[in-house]
Amino acid sequence: METMIKNAVAHYEQLLREQIARAENLNAAKKQKDENKTVIGLIDGDGIGPIIMAEAKRALEKLLADEMAAGTIELRVIEGLTIENRLALGQAVPDQVMAEIKKCDVLLKGPTTTPSGGKMESANVSLRRALDLYANVRPVCVPEENIDWTFFRENTEGEYTLGSRGVEIPGLLSMDFKVTTVEGTRRIARSAFEFARKNGKTHVAIVTKSNIMKKTDGLFSAICHEVAAEYPEIQADEYYIDIMSANLVNKQIRSNFQVFVLPNLYGDIITDEAAQIQGGVGTAGSANTGTEYAMFEAIHGSAPRLIAEGLGDYANPESILTAACMLLRHIGLAEKAEKLTAAIQAARAVKPVDAAIPGNTCAAFGDEVLKQM
Repeated sequence: METMIKNAVAHYEQLLREQIARAENLNAAKKQKDENKTVIGLIDGDGIGPIIMAEAKRALEKLLADEMAAGTIELRVIEGLTIENRLALGQAVPDQVMAEIKKCDVLLKGPTTTPSGGKMESANVSLRRALDLYANVRPVCVPEENIDWTFFRENTEGEYTLGSRGVEIPGLLSMDFKVTTVEGTRRIARSAFEFARKNGKTHVAIVTKSNIMKKTDGLFSAICHEVAAEYPEIQADEYYIDIMSANLVNKQIRSNFQVFVLPNLYGDIITDEAAQIQGGVGTAGSANTGTEYAMFEAIHGSAPRLIAEGLGDYANPESILTAACMLLRHIGLAEKAEKLTAAIQAARAVKPVDAAIPGNTCAAFGDEVLKQM
């Protein structure tokens, strides 16, 4: 037991030193960028990923045909981020794949599978950390219910940054670690309040469990309120994650919420709840942005059950197409984003993906999107 304790303490010291170094170097040097061309990396992912990404690729090729011909935009397929390759190499993101990814400016990524158990972390977590994609931005909109929410989830810290590197005393206990830094919190808070100011929003909800997680969530709360003081025109209120989860399904008050800022794990959970209110996780896209890179994806996983049941062709591509809309806005092509958004909405009414209806497949939905464009 004494040896195990000493080993755990040494392991924790290593983790602590790594996180101190990371916190001290959050403002890294900028990468060199070709100002005349934007490289969009396309990553299929696993399971239903290649199926839905095929429709996103078709839509982008049509929308960006002129820019691609002029050489101002390149669509670049990045291969190798598959569960088979990752397991074979024992890397969440293989080194060669990461090198190719870093040559891009923005990414559109299909869902990737994370093995259960073991020590291999999520490819998403690894990418968010390596590219410093600290802001996970997820919009949810249900106009008929007056819902217009935008969630700012801290993307590189919390329980996820060391989620695969906890300590274990076999047969007795296990411990994982949660990390909150001052600068990491400040930049996600500022992103949320800047968005609110620029978009005429008047309320930001700070979501924590600071009454229980007094060190980590307590720091997150304090920094968010510190940043909020710089935006006196915006009302900032703090809610605990459990009551906020209930508030989102309370039809009497949920339309009062506008912008949310919250730590990593809470954001992961509550944005899936919000997406379900919108119509399911298959309808929601997600942006992961940092200072130098940005990655856009569906918020759902690779749906292995759908593949196992032979229903992969009926995967709904709306989520990845919505993510493509967010990507287009991010690179300054708002009109094209609106064109794609309108086409998605029209296709949903005409050709909804439905395994019970012959011909209403993922590809048929993509065909309808192209037709509507």
